[in-house]
Amino acid sequence: MRVEVLRFPRFDPALSRSSLVTAALFFTIMAVLVLHRHHSYLPSYTSFDQGIFNQVFWNSLQGRWFESSLSAIESISHPMPEVGYRRLGQHFTPALLLWLPIYAIARNTTILLLLAVGIITAAGLVLYQLARLRLPPHLALLLMVGFYGSRAVAGPTLGNFQDLCQLPLFMFSLFWALEKRAWGWFALWGVLVLAVREDAGIAVFSVGLYLLISRRQPWVGAIACLVSFAYVVIVTTYIMPLFSDDVAERFLVIHFASFVEGDRTSTLQLLAAILRNPIQLLQQLLTPLDRTLNYLLTQGLPLALLPFLAPYTWVLIACPLIVIFLRDDPWGLAVHMRYALAVVPGLWYGAILWWDAHPPWAKKRWVQWAWQGCIALSILFTITANPHRALSFAIPDSVTPWVAVPPWTQWPHAAVLNQTLKVIPSDASVTASNILIPHLSSRREMLGLPFWQVKNDQDVVMAVDYIVVDLHQLAQYQEAFVDDRDRLAQYVPWLQERMATNYGLIRYQEGVVLLQRDQVSDPELEQQWQRDITQRWQT
Repeated sequence: MRVEVLRFPRFDPALSRSSLVTAALFFTIMAVLVLHRHHSYLPSYTSFDQGIFNQVFWNSLQGRWFESSLSAIESISHPMPEVGYRRLGQHFTPALLLWLPIYAIARNTTILLLLAVGIITAAGLVLYQLARLRLPPHLALLLMVGFYGSRAVAGPTLGNFQDLCQLPLFMFSLFWALEKRAWGWFALWGVLVLAVREDAGIAVFSVGLYLLISRRQPWVGAIACLVSFAYVVIVTTYIMPLFSDDVAERFLVIHFASFVEGDRTSTLQLLAAILRNPIQLLQQLLTPLDRTLNYLLTQGLPLALLPFLAPYTWVLIACPLIVIFLRDDPWGLAVHMRYALAVVPGLWYGAILWWDAHPPWAKKRWVQWAWQGCIALSILFTITANPHRALSFAIPDSVTPWVAVPPWTQWPHAAVLNQTLKVIPSDASVTASNILIPHLSSRREMLGLPFWQVKNDQDVVMAVDYIVVDLHQLAQYQEAFVDDRDRLAQYVPWLQERMATNYGLIRYQEGVVLLQRDQVSDPELEQQWQRDITQRWQT
């Protein structure tokens, strides 16, 4: 096996400018949308996760590697949230450390959101260069535009920074090294893919299967399969339990409940259970049939479904796709969630291989027009889906009943929230409603409601200094969304209990409640609060 020096391919400067313009346009649009959603406090299902990642980065920058009190809330090993809890017990993500120097520029959620957009943008540029190794410039550019226009790419990017946003960049770089037969680079990118998350090795395993079955590089494929399989097993069975029991007693049990007996399992036990039940496996893969087909169509639409005609594409995406189809939680088949990114690299590389094997199709104008139409449809469906409510300033969140939050009402409310959050000292301990967590998570002691006690660095359980809740946001969405209605019904009496003990109401404006420990409530604010309980905060 001869190792060649990795060189950048030569390409037409004009078309290179086209790819750069495309990337710049994508970055600008996505950055504006995610920053607008974040700073206007539009709600998102990923707000809590964004707070976790920001706190992990903030702590790691100070030498407290991967620690997060927010992540401790979700741990079954720690009934009381601890500031020293390391998230590695839930997800093993050492690759995050690569981005610490960039995070250090601003040390807040804003830089993380821009970083996520930047990583995906860079992945598109690498995809273009990868495609140019086999395809003419116009096809490479169409692949790049389709990548940016994919709902499985744009959707998660509009949500929050998350570990899997690194996967397309590292996987496309892995395929690039494969094309160049630069095995040192191939090994490096393979290691980085494994470092993304404990289950990212599944994508490497699929690449190994492809190299074996296609007989393109059987020895490399065998090594990739062996290393990735061993890595996933060792990390999930021996390394992650050193930090907590979440992977064995929570994630595997909840996400693959159909194959798990009891309240604890391991990766090998789960795999054995799946292989022992082929009928149940087939049923899980195919049902619900409508959502499964819709998922595949949505993934393949920006590629005009053409890669699905190639058997090797199915091999490249087989393992990530099987894991997604076997998940029991409702987010598994949600194309706008981060899990969809695991399928994207193999699908796009399969598209490159398909076009390379069918050059006459590239000369048919109607094929290119149809492909461009599919990309346009994918972009249209992404917009109308309003992923993570990033477009709620222009698209209603619900039609029946009608729920819409126009900018001229949301931005003044955002100003009230900003004024309230400025009252909280940067080193104070806080618990907050979900939408506020990303803005406050650059601190050591941070929780989410209804948690209000945390074990500090001295192993002493303390009540947080401040409690801040945006009831206005919950009230305006409660008519259409049951989660917001339930939270409103939970938080109002919960706040009453806190004020009846040792918390005082020090700020109350437009439904934004701020309590401080060991303070006396402002009499006027308390009177207004009592009136609103019966008149405004009823569910």
